Amino acid sequence: MSLSTTFRTVVSGLVAAALASTSALALEGERSVFPAPGQERTRLIINGVTDADVIAPLIRDFQDMARDVTVEFNDYVSNDLFREAELACRQRRSHGDLWISSSVDHLVKLANDGCARSHQSEETERVSAWANWRDEIFGFAFEPAVIVYDAAQVPPEDVPRSHVEIAELLRRKPDEYWTRIGTYNVQLSGVGYLLAFHDAQQAPTSYGRLLESFSRAQVVTSCCNKEVLDLIEQGRLKIAYNILGSYAYARYLRNNDMQVVVPRDYTLILTRGAMIPTHSPQPDLAARFVDYLVSERGQKVAREKAFYFAENAPLPPGVDGPISLIESGIGRPIRVGPALLAAQDRATREEFIRNWTSLFAPGTR
Repeated sequence: MSLSTTFRTVVSGLVAAALASTSALALEGERSVFPAPGQERTRLIINGVTDADVIAPLIRDFQDMARDVTVEFNDYVSNDLFREAELACRQRRSHGDLWISSSVDHLVKLANDGCARSHQSEETERVSAWANWRDEIFGFAFEPAVIVYDAAQVPPEDVPRSHVEIAELLRRKPDEYWTRIGTYNVQLSGVGYLLAFHDAQQAPTSYGRLLESFSRAQVVTSCCNKEVLDLIEQGRLKIAYNILGSYAYARYLRNNDMQVVVPRDYTLILTRGAMIPTHSPQPDLAARFVDYLVSERGQKVAREKAFYFAENAPLPPGVDGPISLIESGIGRPIRVGPALLAAQDRATREEFIRNWTSLFAPGTR
Protein backbone atom coordinates (compact mmCIF):
# COMPACT_ATOMS: atom_id res chain seq x y z
CA MET A 1 0.00 0.00 0.00
CA SER A 2 1.41 3.43 -0.95
CA LEU A 3 1.95 6.11 1.68
CA SER A 4 -0.71 8.40 0.18
CA THR A 5 -3.21 5.53 0.04
CA THR A 6 -2.45 4.72 3.65
CA PHE A 7 -3.19 8.30 4.68
CA ARG A 8 -6.53 8.26 2.90
CA THR A 9 -7.38 4.95 4.55
CA VAL A 10 -6.45 6.27 7.98
CA VAL A 11 -8.52 9.42 7.63
CA SER A 12 -11.60 7.60 6.37
CA GLY A 13 -11.18 4.94 9.02
CA LEU A 14 -10.98 7.52 11.79
CA VAL A 15 -14.47 8.77 11.05
CA ALA A 16 -16.08 5.38 11.50
CA ALA A 17 -13.62 3.53 13.70
CA ALA A 18 -13.23 3.17 17.41
CA LEU A 19 -10.80 2.10 20.01
CA ALA A 20 -11.98 -0.93 21.96
CA SER A 21 -10.28 -3.73 23.78
CA THR A 22 -6.98 -4.93 22.34
CA SER A 23 -5.93 -7.23 25.15
CA ALA A 24 -7.65 -9.74 27.34
CA LEU A 25 -5.41 -8.78 30.26
CA ALA A 26 -6.86 -6.02 32.45
CA LEU A 27 -4.54 -3.97 34.62
CA GLU A 28 -5.41 -2.71 38.05
CA GLY A 29 -5.48 1.02 38.62
CA GLU A 30 -2.89 2.82 40.73
CA ARG A 31 -4.50 3.21 44.15
CA SER A 32 -4.58 6.39 46.25
CA VAL A 33 -6.45 6.71 49.53
CA PHE A 34 -7.71 10.00 50.98
CA PRO A 35 -8.56 9.34 54.66
CA ALA A 36 -11.73 10.83 56.09
CA PRO A 37 -10.99 14.12 57.92
CA GLY A 38 -13.18 12.93 60.78
CA GLN A 39 -14.15 9.47 61.94
CA GLU A 40 -14.56 7.19 58.95
CA ARG A 41 -18.05 5.79 58.53
CA THR A 42 -17.98 4.91 54.86
CA ARG A 43 -15.64 4.66 51.87
CA LEU A 44 -16.25 5.92 48.33
CA ILE A 45 -14.38 3.97 45.65
CA ILE A 46 -13.78 5.86 42.41
CA ASN A 47 -12.20 4.22 39.38
CA GLY A 48 -11.05 6.94 37.04
CA VAL A 49 -8.84 8.11 34.22
CA THR A 50 -6.91 11.03 35.67
CA ASP A 51 -3.87 11.45 37.86
CA ALA A 52 -4.68 11.31 41.56
CA ASP A 53 -2.89 14.60 42.23
CA VAL A 54 -5.11 16.32 39.64
CA ILE A 55 -8.40 15.24 41.19
CA ALA A 56 -7.10 15.49 44.77
CA PRO A 57 -8.28 19.11 45.33
CA LEU A 58 -11.83 18.08 44.41
CA ILE A 59 -11.78 15.02 46.63
CA ARG A 60 -10.45 16.94 49.62
CA ASP A 61 -12.96 19.76 49.18
CA PHE A 62 -15.77 17.21 48.98
CA GLN A 63 -14.48 15.66 52.20
CA ASP A 64 -14.71 19.04 53.91
CA MET A 65 -18.47 18.62 53.54
CA ALA A 66 -18.48 14.85 54.06
CA ARG A 67 -15.99 14.43 56.87
CA ASP A 68 -16.84 10.81 57.56
CA VAL A 69 -16.03 9.66 54.02
CA THR A 70 -12.73 8.09 53.03
CA VAL A 71 -12.16 8.21 49.28
CA GLU A 72 -10.22 5.53 47.42
CA PHE A 73 -9.20 6.62 43.93
CA ASN A 74 -7.87 4.09 41.43
CA ASP A 75 -6.14 5.68 38.44
CA TYR A 76 -6.39 3.72 35.18
CA VAL A 77 -5.31 4.09 31.59
CA SER A 78 -8.60 4.61 29.74
CA ASN A 79 -8.60 1.33 27.83
CA ASP A 80 -7.92 -0.67 30.98
CA LEU A 81 -10.78 0.95 32.85
CA PHE A 82 -13.12 0.31 29.94
CA ARG A 83 -12.19 -3.38 29.81
CA GLU A 84 -12.66 -3.89 33.53
CA ALA A 85 -15.89 -1.88 33.66
CA GLU A 86 -17.35 -3.74 30.70
CA LEU A 87 -16.44 -7.11 32.21
CA ALA A 88 -17.88 -6.21 35.61
CA CYS A 89 -21.12 -5.05 34.01
CA ARG A 90 -21.42 -8.20 31.95
CA GLN A 91 -20.82 -10.33 35.04
CA ARG A 92 -23.27 -8.24 37.09
CA ARG A 93 -20.75 -7.46 39.79
CA SER A 94 -19.45 -4.28 41.34
CA HIS A 95 -16.34 -2.45 40.19
CA GLY A 96 -16.24 0.62 42.37
CA ASP A 97 -18.94 3.13 43.24
CA LEU A 98 -18.24 5.65 40.47
CA TRP A 99 -16.47 5.66 37.10
CA ILE A 100 -14.76 8.76 35.70
CA SER A 101 -13.21 8.95 32.24
CA SER A 102 -12.20 11.45 29.58
CA SER A 103 -12.83 8.69 27.02
CA VAL A 104 -16.50 9.57 26.98
CA ASP A 105 -17.14 7.26 24.02
CA HIS A 106 -16.33 4.41 26.39
CA LEU A 107 -18.86 5.70 28.89
CA VAL A 108 -21.51 6.09 26.22
CA LYS A 109 -20.94 2.50 25.12
CA LEU A 110 -21.22 1.30 28.73
CA ALA A 111 -24.37 3.32 29.34
CA ASN A 112 -25.91 2.09 26.11
CA ASP A 113 -25.24 -1.47 27.27
CA GLY A 114 -27.21 -0.89 30.46
CA CYS A 115 -24.22 -0.37 32.75
CA ALA A 116 -25.26 3.05 34.14
CA ARG A 117 -27.67 4.31 36.77
CA SER A 118 -29.75 7.38 36.06
CA HIS A 119 -29.43 10.32 38.46
CA GLN A 120 -31.28 13.61 38.56
CA SER A 121 -30.87 16.51 40.95
CA GLU A 122 -30.90 20.29 41.05
CA GLU A 123 -27.13 20.21 40.59
CA THR A 124 -27.14 17.97 37.51
CA GLU A 125 -29.52 20.42 35.83
CA ARG A 126 -26.51 22.77 35.65
CA VAL A 127 -24.69 20.52 33.19
CA SER A 128 -24.68 21.75 29.58
CA ALA A 129 -26.76 19.71 27.16
CA TRP A 130 -23.67 18.69 25.16
CA ALA A 131 -22.13 17.15 28.30
CA ASN A 132 -25.14 15.29 29.74
CA TRP A 133 -26.49 12.13 28.20
CA ARG A 134 -29.75 10.65 29.51
CA ASP A 135 -28.89 11.77 33.06
CA GLU A 136 -26.44 8.86 33.11
CA ILE A 137 -23.19 10.54 32.03
CA PHE A 138 -22.29 13.95 33.42
CA GLY A 139 -19.45 16.07 32.07
CA PHE A 140 -17.74 18.00 34.85
CA ALA A 141 -14.47 19.24 33.30
CA PHE A 142 -13.75 21.31 30.18
CA GLU A 143 -10.67 19.91 28.44
CA PRO A 144 -9.33 21.60 25.29
CA ALA A 145 -6.79 19.64 23.25
CA VAL A 146 -3.75 21.91 23.09
CA ILE A 147 -0.24 22.17 21.72
CA VAL A 148 2.65 22.31 24.19
CA TYR A 149 6.17 23.42 23.31
CA ASP A 150 9.44 23.98 25.13
CA ALA A 151 10.28 27.67 24.83
CA ALA A 152 13.93 26.84 25.58
CA GLN A 153 14.11 24.70 22.40
CA VAL A 154 11.54 26.19 20.01
CA PRO A 155 12.26 29.70 18.67
CA PRO A 156 9.31 32.14 18.43
CA GLU A 157 9.14 31.89 14.64
CA ASP A 158 8.61 28.12 14.87
CA VAL A 159 5.73 28.16 17.37
CA PRO A 160 2.73 26.45 15.67
CA ARG A 161 -0.66 28.01 16.37
CA SER A 162 -2.80 25.77 14.19
CA HIS A 163 -2.89 22.22 12.89
CA VAL A 164 -1.73 23.42 9.47
CA GLU A 165 1.23 25.28 10.98
CA ILE A 166 2.54 22.11 12.62
CA ALA A 167 2.55 20.31 9.28
CA GLU A 168 4.22 23.29 7.58
CA LEU A 169 6.88 23.50 10.31
CA LEU A 170 7.82 19.84 9.82
CA ARG A 171 8.11 20.37 6.07
CA ARG A 172 10.27 23.49 6.47
CA LYS A 173 12.57 22.13 9.17
CA PRO A 174 12.55 18.34 9.01
CA ASP A 175 15.98 17.89 10.56
CA GLU A 176 15.35 20.14 13.56
CA TYR A 177 12.15 18.29 14.52
CA TRP A 178 13.02 14.72 13.54
CA THR A 179 11.81 12.50 16.45
CA ARG A 180 11.14 15.65 18.48
CA ILE A 181 7.31 15.74 18.22
CA GLY A 182 5.17 13.79 20.66
CA THR A 183 1.53 12.72 20.81
CA TYR A 184 -0.73 9.88 21.96
CA ASN A 185 -0.35 6.27 20.94
CA VAL A 186 -3.93 5.60 19.94
CA GLN A 187 -3.44 1.87 20.36
CA LEU A 188 -2.98 2.46 24.08
CA SER A 189 -5.05 5.57 24.78
CA GLY A 190 -8.80 5.83 24.36
CA VAL A 191 -8.52 9.60 24.78
CA GLY A 192 -5.91 9.78 22.05
CA TYR A 193 -8.10 7.81 19.70
CA LEU A 194 -11.18 9.91 20.44
CA LEU A 195 -9.27 13.10 19.63
CA ALA A 196 -7.86 11.61 16.42
CA PHE A 197 -11.35 10.46 15.44
CA HIS A 198 -12.72 13.98 15.74
CA ASP A 199 -9.66 15.63 14.17
CA ALA A 200 -10.48 13.68 11.04
CA GLN A 201 -14.10 14.83 11.15
CA GLN A 202 -13.19 18.48 11.58
CA ALA A 203 -10.68 18.76 8.76
CA PRO A 204 -9.97 15.48 6.95
CA THR A 205 -7.72 16.98 4.25
CA SER A 206 -5.50 19.05 6.55
CA TYR A 207 -5.45 16.23 9.08
CA GLY A 208 -4.21 13.86 6.38
CA ARG A 209 -1.35 16.28 5.67
CA LEU A 210 -0.60 16.48 9.38
CA LEU A 211 -0.44 12.68 9.65
CA GLU A 212 1.93 12.57 6.69
CA SER A 213 4.18 15.16 8.33
CA PHE A 214 4.11 13.26 11.61
CA SER A 215 5.05 10.03 9.87
CA ARG A 216 8.01 11.59 8.06
CA ALA A 217 9.18 13.27 11.26
CA GLN A 218 8.91 9.93 13.11
CA VAL A 219 6.62 11.32 15.78
CA VAL A 220 7.12 9.76 19.22
CA THR A 221 3.91 8.29 20.62
CA SER A 222 3.04 7.38 24.18
CA CYS A 223 0.11 6.19 26.25
CA CYS A 224 -0.35 9.25 28.40
CA ASN A 225 -0.20 13.02 28.71
CA LYS A 226 2.29 12.77 31.55
CA GLU A 227 4.81 10.72 29.62
CA VAL A 228 4.82 13.08 26.65
CA LEU A 229 5.17 16.13 28.89
CA ASP A 230 7.98 14.44 30.82
CA LEU A 231 9.87 13.91 27.57
CA ILE A 232 9.59 17.62 26.78
CA GLU A 233 10.87 18.61 30.20
CA GLN A 234 13.76 16.19 29.80
CA GLY A 235 14.71 17.92 26.55
CA ARG A 236 13.97 14.84 24.43
CA LEU A 237 10.96 16.38 22.68
CA LYS A 238 10.25 19.92 21.57
CA ILE A 239 6.51 19.95 20.80
CA ALA A 240 3.52 17.88 21.95
CA TYR A 241 0.25 17.63 20.05
CA ASN A 242 -3.30 17.03 21.36
CA ILE A 243 -2.42 17.21 25.05
CA LEU A 244 -5.32 17.74 27.43
CA GLY A 245 -5.35 21.32 28.69
CA SER A 246 -5.39 20.53 32.41
CA TYR A 247 -2.19 18.47 32.27
CA ALA A 248 -0.51 21.01 30.02
CA TYR A 249 -1.37 23.99 32.21
CA ALA A 250 -0.37 22.23 35.43
CA ARG A 251 3.05 21.60 33.90
CA TYR A 252 3.28 25.24 32.77
CA LEU A 253 2.65 26.37 36.35
CA ARG A 254 5.65 24.27 37.43
CA ASN A 255 7.86 25.20 34.50
CA ASN A 256 7.10 28.32 32.48
CA ASP A 257 9.18 27.03 29.56
CA MET A 258 6.34 24.54 28.95
CA GLN A 259 4.20 26.92 26.92
CA VAL A 260 0.56 26.12 26.06
CA VAL A 261 -1.08 27.04 22.74
CA VAL A 262 -4.77 26.74 21.89
CA PRO A 263 -4.93 26.02 18.12
CA ARG A 264 -6.42 28.95 16.20
CA ASP A 265 -8.15 27.03 13.40
CA TYR A 266 -10.20 24.83 15.75
CA THR A 267 -9.79 23.31 19.20
CA LEU A 268 -11.41 20.05 20.17
CA ILE A 269 -12.91 20.07 23.65
CA LEU A 270 -13.47 16.96 25.70
CA THR A 271 -15.36 16.69 28.92
CA ARG A 272 -14.46 14.26 31.67
CA GLY A 273 -17.53 12.17 32.29
CA ALA A 274 -18.77 10.72 35.58
CA MET A 275 -21.06 7.69 35.61
CA ILE A 276 -22.64 5.69 38.42
CA PRO A 277 -22.44 2.00 37.46
CA THR A 278 -25.53 -0.17 37.68
CA HIS A 279 -23.92 -2.37 40.31
CA SER A 280 -22.43 0.45 42.38
CA PRO A 281 -22.38 -0.71 46.03
CA GLN A 282 -23.08 2.86 47.19
CA PRO A 283 -25.02 4.68 44.47
CA ASP A 284 -26.33 7.38 46.83
CA LEU A 285 -22.82 8.30 47.96
CA ALA A 286 -21.63 8.25 44.37
CA ALA A 287 -24.51 10.57 43.46
CA ARG A 288 -23.44 12.97 46.23
CA PHE A 289 -19.99 13.16 44.69
CA VAL A 290 -21.42 13.70 41.19
CA ASP A 291 -23.58 16.51 42.53
CA TYR A 292 -20.51 18.06 44.12
CA LEU A 293 -18.48 17.81 40.88
CA VAL A 294 -21.07 19.71 38.84
CA SER A 295 -22.03 22.17 41.60
CA GLU A 296 -20.94 25.79 41.60
CA ARG A 297 -18.54 25.03 44.45
CA GLY A 298 -17.06 22.00 42.72
CA GLN A 299 -16.67 23.84 39.43
CA LYS A 300 -14.85 26.69 41.17
CA VAL A 301 -12.36 24.27 42.71
CA ALA A 302 -11.95 22.50 39.35
CA ARG A 303 -11.27 25.79 37.58
CA GLU A 304 -8.83 27.14 40.18
CA LYS A 305 -7.01 24.04 41.45
CA ALA A 306 -7.61 20.99 39.26
CA PHE A 307 -8.56 21.35 35.60
CA TYR A 308 -8.06 25.12 35.10
CA PHE A 309 -10.18 25.53 31.95
CA ALA A 310 -13.93 26.23 32.10
CA GLU A 311 -16.73 26.54 29.57
CA ASN A 312 -17.86 30.01 30.62
CA ALA A 313 -14.56 31.57 31.67
CA PRO A 314 -11.53 33.13 29.95
CA LEU A 315 -8.47 31.01 29.27
CA PRO A 316 -6.09 30.68 32.23
CA PRO A 317 -3.35 33.33 32.46
CA GLY A 318 -0.35 32.58 30.26
CA VAL A 319 -2.18 30.41 27.71
CA ASP A 320 -1.68 31.50 24.09
CA GLY A 321 -5.16 31.59 22.55
CA PRO A 322 -8.47 33.45 22.19
CA ILE A 323 -10.10 35.02 25.23
CA SER A 324 -13.02 32.61 25.07
CA LEU A 325 -13.04 29.31 23.23
CA ILE A 326 -16.79 29.08 22.84
CA GLU A 327 -17.58 32.72 22.00
CA SER A 328 -14.75 32.83 19.47
CA GLY A 329 -16.15 29.79 17.67
CA ILE A 330 -12.77 28.08 17.84
CA GLY A 331 -13.84 25.63 20.53
CA ARG A 332 -15.54 22.47 19.20
CA PRO A 333 -17.04 20.46 22.07
CA ILE A 334 -17.28 16.72 21.50
CA ARG A 335 -20.90 16.08 22.35
CA VAL A 336 -21.59 13.23 24.76
CA GLY A 337 -24.28 11.13 23.13
CA PRO A 338 -25.23 8.36 20.73
CA ALA A 339 -23.08 9.72 17.90
CA LEU A 340 -20.08 8.42 19.83
CA LEU A 341 -21.39 4.88 19.47
CA ALA A 342 -20.12 4.97 15.88
CA ALA A 343 -16.68 4.84 17.44
CA GLN A 344 -17.23 1.26 18.58
CA ASP A 345 -17.22 -0.61 15.28
CA ARG A 346 -14.68 -3.40 15.65
CA ALA A 347 -13.89 -4.03 11.97
CA THR A 348 -13.14 -0.40 11.13
CA ARG A 349 -11.21 -0.05 14.38
CA GLU A 350 -8.97 -2.97 13.42
CA GLU A 351 -8.37 -1.47 9.98
CA PHE A 352 -7.53 1.88 11.51
CA ILE A 353 -5.11 0.39 14.05
CA ARG A 354 -3.33 -1.55 11.31
CA ASN A 355 -2.89 1.54 9.12
CA TRP A 356 -2.04 3.81 12.02
CA THR A 357 0.65 1.38 13.18
CA SER A 358 2.21 1.39 9.72
CA LEU A 359 2.58 5.17 10.02
CA PHE A 360 3.70 5.59 13.60
CA ALA A 361 5.44 2.41 14.69
CA PRO A 362 8.99 3.67 13.94
CA GLY A 363 8.69 6.50 16.48
CA THR A 364 6.71 4.65 19.11
CA ARG A 365 8.13 4.29 22.60
